[in-house]
Amino acid sequence: MVSRVIPVETFDLVIFGGTGDLAKRKILPSLYRRFVGGQIPDDARIIGAARADLDDAGYRALAEAALTEFIDPARRDTESVGRFLAHISYVAIDARGEGGWAKLAGLVRKTVVQAFYFSVAPTLFGDLAERLHRHHIAGRQSRIVVEKPFGRDLASAHDLNATLASHFAESQIYRIDHYLGKETVQNLMAVRFANILFEPLWNARHVDHVQITVAETVGVGGRGAYYDQSGAIRDMVQNHMMQLLCLIAMEAPYKFDPDAVRDEKLKVIRALEPVSPENIVRGQYRAAKDAPSYVQDAENPASTTESYIALRVDVANWRWKGTPFYLRTGKKLRARTSEIAIVFKEVPHSIFGDAEGWRENVLAIRLQPNEGMTLSVMIKEPGPGGMRLTEVPLDMSFAEALGEDGADIPDAYERLIMDVIRGNQTLFMRGDEVEAAWAWTDPIIAGWEARGDKPKPYDAGSSGPEDALMLLHRDGRRWREIAE
Repeated sequence: MVSRVIPVETFDLVIFGGTGDLAKRKILPSLYRRFVGGQIPDDARIIGAARADLDDAGYRALAEAALTEFIDPARRDTESVGRFLAHISYVAIDARGEGGWAKLAGLVRKTVVQAFYFSVAPTLFGDLAERLHRHHIAGRQSRIVVEKPFGRDLASAHDLNATLASHFAESQIYRIDHYLGKETVQNLMAVRFANILFEPLWNARHVDHVQITVAETVGVGGRGAYYDQSGAIRDMVQNHMMQLLCLIAMEAPYKFDPDAVRDEKLKVIRALEPVSPENIVRGQYRAAKDAPSYVQDAENPASTTESYIALRVDVANWRWKGTPFYLRTGKKLRARTSEIAIVFKEVPHSIFGDAEGWRENVLAIRLQPNEGMTLSVMIKEPGPGGMRLTEVPLDMSFAEALGEDGADIPDAYERLIMDVIRGNQTLFMRGDEVEAAWAWTDPIIAGWEARGDKPKPYDAGSSGPEDALMLLHRDGRRWREIAE
């Protein structure tokens, strides 16, 4: 199956922080893939902007090296790379001074879509926004893209929003969360709202509980200093996992419109009940035989920052009252996997008595790896041995459904950057959404800091601390296995 390419208007995209890791790993490769896919107009311009003293040729060499490292050789060829690099130029710029701004003003056109990607520290957002206006580069139709962290608490998030709002309207601000660009996440809305099969069952009467798991096998080595000021709740729960929870729990918007969708997500966040201490488990990975511990990676022997967290979350509304949402995420776990599992209730009465093999129905939505969905159903086990039940999966992998090698499935950044150019904010967070998420998260953090709670140790390569198992066991449930 070949995906339908939707063209975009011509544009000028300025990547502030254009020599940084994110630009090299994600932004430039995503733009190249969209170029090969026929979505970059012939007269589009991609302008890198950073402190490094480079010229156009030097930046094109940097971009080519990034494509060589992060694009599969089967997806690139010399001719395509050369034509893509012809779209690229560079400006050496001083974010807090005047150097380079006059040159940038001469490059960015007033007659096309203007997008400015702030791939820099949030402390520079205000400086960049102010200079874009002082030098008359940005206009009323310009768009800015900002990466997380969107603050580290409610107060800083409010200040950050105020800084951006002093220069740009909310309709111009695109707060990017790459999880929302994943094909499976978008399909979650399609599954819910385009199929009569699931929506009547998507409530507390039929759903026993929901599990959201984001497990990583890597530690925090290389970014330990940053992570130790953040922890799993700030790095993953407040943003990525909150967005997944909202998409599962939200009501149907009146139409697939940016503000209609975000209005419904905001209602979910505001309906979240406070989390009590017994419904929180925090952990830190221990040293393994050939790998350092968290505190060694963070270079902070006294660290009480969590590399793992599990929570029971309850949504206080008519649809979900009584159905818990269990969230867990961590580093150095058994496998790299992200999954949403909708666990349905058992049938009210079994006509098969104590038939062996009984399991509840589960809709498992895999975000990574091998994006897809699996619905487990019960059937009779074949053979003459009586009524024995067995569980079988109805399995759909996007790579298999949309092409043998998954070539037609775009990376999350590809979709999101193209949505910026189109002016579609549906998959981006609104300012009030960010602040509402922090308003729920802040008391959780303040609570364990006030109690002096310390994370529980867990072994690298495990499923997390033992206490996390009890979080479900005491409710008569169990976590799904973390496995590839």
